[in-house]
Amino acid sequence: MTPFSGSYAASDVQFLLKPMVIQDTPVPLKERLIQSGQKHYSELLTHEMPPEAAYVQLFHQAMALNQARLAQHCLVLAKRIIATRQQGITLVSLLRAGTPVGVLLKQILSRYFKIEVQHYSISIIRDMGLDNNALQYILQRHPPESLVFVDGWTGKGVIAGQLTASLKAFAARFAISIPPELYVISDLSGSAAVAATTEDYLIPSCLLNATISGLVSRSVYDLHATASDFHGCVYYEQFKAHDLSPYFIEIMLKQIDMLWKNTHSAPRETDFRLDRAELRNISQQFLREIAERYAVTHPNYIKPGIGEATRVLLRRDARVLLLKTKAEAATQHLRWLAASKAIPVAIMPDCPYQAVALIKEIAS
Repeated sequence: MTPFSGSYAASDVQFLLKPMVIQDTPVPLKERLIQSGQKHYSELLTHEMPPEAAYVQLFHQAMALNQARLAQHCLVLAKRIIATRQQGITLVSLLRAGTPVGVLLKQILSRYFKIEVQHYSISIIRDMGLDNNALQYILQRHPPESLVFVDGWTGKGVIAGQLTASLKAFAARFAISIPPELYVISDLSGSAAVAATTEDYLIPSCLLNATISGLVSRSVYDLHATASDFHGCVYYEQFKAHDLSPYFIEIMLKQIDMLWKNTHSAPRETDFRLDRAELRNISQQFLREIAERYAVTHPNYIKPGIGEATRVLLRRDARVLLLKTKAEAATQHLRWLAASKAIPVAIMPDCPYQAVALIKEIAS
């Protein structure tokens, strides 16, 4: 298979994915097929549309609100990567939230630490794991101990657990051991090995889908793939006029450069408020309480954190949006999405996260 770079510069990232033509599955049908067990979510894709102008304006407001904070956290994360990968670094971002973070980290490592690295973006699918063909492609070119798996955030820790399970199975099958460590900007669940913060804050890139991720869809598991194929995706080349992927990188790099020049180094690591064990306990207790309060039958239907809640409102059929406060600037886009889709909003002052979305369950 041949990698491609989407709408990014070829030097910024190589997507290890197979662009495909994939049938559109409307959200109501998708929910029925997934929840009835007839299809796995990775076999279905609802085609995206370019975001409305009003919603794009909310993205720009999110940038104004938090680009400085994200710049600081990207520098902190880069510093931690260097500290834990002293024998070499290969960035492997997890599609899609990890992709723009990986692009920024590659640029930071080169510009400020004079470390040249390769950056690949690959598929990981809940219940199915990492794309083994993509991993093999990387390992033909880089030592396993150099791999750094990057994502934007953790919610419940499902992807972190899937990463660990996938790499354990990969080691058993191919006798190649890869560090099962996830590096993220924000770790809400205590499941990442390395993070820049534990705070649930608005990471601006979470607002958008393909138009912030190189015009690439989320990954799809192709039942008809050959033995050597990568996982599939749709490349939305027709959205070029709406693409904000290069813009996001450009603005963030300017912000990072300003921060670097002002401090002459990566920021000090002072943003950890809770340890991983405490975060895990908070997460598990919250999931139990919400499942009981709302009669949720499976944890998959609970999506904690601003990033995960945004994904639900953009791509799934939401039952309710839970907010910690009524008028927080960080959740303005969620309130806009909820209003546009007639999704109920409830205020939950004791919520440990800024936002939580529950997926609507379809009666069997």
